[in-house]
Amino acid sequence: MRAKIRDTEIYFDVEGSSLVVDGPRMREKPIAFVIHGGPGADHTSYKPSFSPLSRKLQLVYFDHRGQGRSARGPKETYTLDNNVEDMEALRQHLGLDKIVLIGSSYGGMVALSYAVRYPQNVSHLIVIATTASSRFLQRAQEILAERGTDEQKAITAKLWDGAFENEEQLHEYFQVMGPMYSLTHDPAKSSSSWNRAILSVDAINVAFAGFLRDYNVLDDLHKITAPTLVIGGRHDWICAPEFSEEIAKAIPNADLRIFENSGHSIRADEPEALLDVIAGFLVYQPSCGA
Repeated sequence: MRAKIRDTEIYFDVEGSSLVVDGPRMREKPIAFVIHGGPGADHTSYKPSFSPLSRKLQLVYFDHRGQGRSARGPKETYTLDNNVEDMEALRQHLGLDKIVLIGSSYGGMVALSYAVRYPQNVSHLIVIATTASSRFLQRAQEILAERGTDEQKAITAKLWDGAFENEEQLHEYFQVMGPMYSLTHDPAKSSSSWNRAILSVDAINVAFAGFLRDYNVLDDLHKITAPTLVIGGRHDWICAPEFSEEIAKAIPNADLRIFENSGHSIRADEPEALLDVIAGFLVYQPSCGA
């Protein structure tokens, strides 16, 4: 499905019913926006790993502008600010009230930024393997220098410089860096997943050569009012767990969970435990004002 909003067209998909039978009555389930990472990837990496959550939530997946199945446009519009405003426009387009936000990696940055700007529209906030400031860039380079192979260090130069020339180079990057992202990296499974994805070189280049270098919402996190779950991976190289700890400390009453046997891709390393923690959080943390 597609929504023509603002100056673009956003692709979105829905999993699970919102209105369900509950004995003698009908019950509305919460609606969650599942916010993909990258930038430059799409929503498909969450399928089917997040599908079990549709038993408790109606899941709305979408691709950021210029990425996946969403419309392309001037690459200078591929910004964090536009991603936040596109998400708000999509919420309004769908006629939704408060929503659950589930954002991983760059999607977590979008979720944090949205929750700071529109706290009244968020019922629950769940951010996974993410960061609140650009300091993750220097720390990731330090970790790569300690743990990475020569091949990984060489190909990651294209990431830091925002210098990917085509999709083939981006696919190669994710294949070479797979063992850094996931402790349980399976080359065949990873290749299949990335072959399903529609990648955007412009989106990742614009981000890493531009706005991510100045990204910082840390001082505004106190504005977030929704119950918040912050999840990090102990062995995450690009969004190290110290940044999850920092986020949790800055958001009032946030719940922090560090997964000891995970890298950046927690949904690949500890998928069942991740879903259990998210589901449990939604059950035991009622929305403010509910």
